[in-house]
Amino acid sequence: MKKPILLTFTMLALGQMEANAKTITAGGGHTLSICNDNTVKAWGRNHEGQLGNGGTTASNVPVSTTGLSAIIAVDAGHTHTLALKNDGTIWSWGDNISGHLGDGTTTDASTPVQVSSITNVVAIGAGNKHSVALKSDGTVWAWGNNAFGQLGNGLSASSYTPTQTSVISGITAIAVGADHTLALKNDGTVWSWGFNSFGQLGHGLTANVPAQVSGLTGIIAVAAGKNHSLAIKNDGTVWAWGANSDGQLGDGTTTDASAPVQVSTLTGITAVTGGYNHSLALKSDGTVWAWGANSSGQLGDGTFTTRTTPVQVSGLSGVAVVEAGEEYSLALKSAGTVWSWGFNSAGQLGNGTTTDSDVPAQTTGLCTVLVLDIDEPESLSAINVYPNPAKDYVIFEYSVPRNNKMLKLSISNMAGQEIHSISLNDSYKGRTSWIIGDNPPGVYLYKMYSGNTAIDVG
Repeated sequence: MKKPILLTFTMLALGQMEANAKTITAGGGHTLSICNDNTVKAWGRNHEGQLGNGGTTASNVPVSTTGLSAIIAVDAGHTHTLALKNDGTIWSWGDNISGHLGDGTTTDASTPVQVSSITNVVAIGAGNKHSVALKSDGTVWAWGNNAFGQLGNGLSASSYTPTQTSVISGITAIAVGADHTLALKNDGTVWSWGFNSFGQLGHGLTANVPAQVSGLTGIIAVAAGKNHSLAIKNDGTVWAWGANSDGQLGDGTTTDASAPVQVSTLTGITAVTGGYNHSLALKSDGTVWAWGANSSGQLGDGTFTTRTTPVQVSGLSGVAVVEAGEEYSLALKSAGTVWSWGFNSAGQLGNGTTTDSDVPAQTTGLCTVLVLDIDEPESLSAINVYPNPAKDYVIFEYSVPRNNKMLKLSISNMAGQEIHSISLNDSYKGRTSWIIGDNPPGVYLYKMYSGNTAIDVG
């Protein structure tokens, strides 16, 4: 089975099936997913309107967020939520005491409002009371609380609308902690700013403008917990720094680190995520590993024992996405099902109860969605893609039944926008290539067509 690797150039066959979720995000006690029609479902805490359904009552089952369509990304903060539309605009809802909804006010919103004066956004991140966006030109913008310099604009005053982060460009990814921010540059270095009392900036400074994290190169992904930070190197190892009172750095100690330390025993990692005081990692074999605090069962290993080195989450395989919230965890399988475990006082696990769980349990009642990777029956059609992940080029070796004519290979981004196509005419068997060029790192989808009809490929 092919698996998504959300870090570098990765090609996935695009299929469709009855499933439950397209992507997931976990916050301070509320959870969201995107459905096949690009609408949003939410569940869990809602006292600040963070579910976006027009009310303030918690829900232990998924409910629909009001008035949203064409959503391609969501991110849950402590008590607010951000959503990115396919037109590059951002929508927000929930708590707004520091202006972190970005609509120019400090009024809470229980239904989505548009973030002011920002377009061409490709990634979003929600913190405790600040929000961050990455634009397609590689610049970073932020709004909300700025008491610790987490907006990165050299000031300390809050901003109720987006302001550009200083002295940084060429950014390919962002990650947002409670009160600090990380940015990954296109040269593989990591930059950080904001709150640093636990060393989570990784450079020994208290910075209200971006500064480079010490000693890190070759980084392909970053993640932020409440007061700790994580990064994956291009060799599949994980590095961590910041708060470590519960072993969330995974180095076998409970000592805070102001510079990156290697997470013990982990290799072949494709994704990481940081929670309140715990961390999760996804391996290339589709298994999930966890470490740190475990008082609510958020490590999913069937115990409530804190772990200072990674342990495998029980009973999970075929996982495509992992998310760590405040004392709870989520996994999205490549088949589209959502699994959750940990703290559940407000129904944030979405399983119809408010009972904590120390092992993964499936969230039900979501939606039918487009999935990126499914087990397909044997087919007369086949396509082999390599190298995958790739850096400079991708080769496609294909074979389809002879009756297929006017063949085309289509390559699209995660927003569903076709970025390249290759005409294969009537050549039912052969090899072609795609030169990646200036396309940014990410997950890319491929699909074969005969005329206007899609062909299933194994």
